Amino acid sequence: MRLLQGDYAQETQYSDDPVAVALRWQELGAPRLHVVDLDGARGGAPANQDVMAAICAATQFPVEVSGGLRDMAAIEAAFEYGAARVQLGSVAVQRPELVREAVRRFPGDIVVSIDARDGEVRTDGWTEGSGVRAVDLAQQMVEIGVPRLMFTDIGRDGLLTEPNFEALEVMVGALPVPVVASGGVTTIEHLRRLAEIGCEGAIVGKALYEGLIDLPAALAALAE
Repeated sequence: MRLLQGDYAQETQYSDDPVAVALRWQELGAPRLHVVDLDGARGGAPANQDVMAAICAATQFPVEVSGGLRDMAAIEAAFEYGAARVQLGSVAVQRPELVREAVRRFPGDIVVSIDARDGEVRTDGWTEGSGVRAVDLAQQMVEIGVPRLMFTDIGRDGLLTEPNFEALEVMVGALPVPVVASGGVTTIEHLRRLAEIGCEGAIVGKALYEGLIDLPAALAALAE
């Protein structure tokens, strides 16, 4: 399922079998899978652990999970059922001390997602403003030891326009850790430009489901 700009009233369901979808992307050569528990993100606690666990058990590539992971028990449970990485979002604003502890407990395997609209970080499944600037939060997370960040421009997410290259360039230039791009990736050329900017990787969702990007072709182009 995909949302449009994080709007739960504008959702598109592409399949009712998440495990089959995960296996499809694995067969096409995806290097890893990013899975979001949308119900958990909005509700504040994991709501689809069984599905997440089934995806991890059925696939061979690394799976990164996110959505509603807001206490240590939820983080530990995700690693126990097979997640390779756990992504934290709202708690970066609301409970930075939890992020610090998670980084200490699981070094190298924690990612913080910074989701912003007009430069302001949004939380709780993108439904709430925070009053915190994205770059400021990113720098704070680096200071407490977060090894990797993902930046999403909510205004571009699901619109099939283009990523916010300017904001991503600022992030990459300001931070000493890898940055993964998310939101608006629609063409292979977008992926090339993100690589030129210095992004470690990119989350590609709707463009794959809509057939705008051919995954094997994209991987081949980036390997050249």
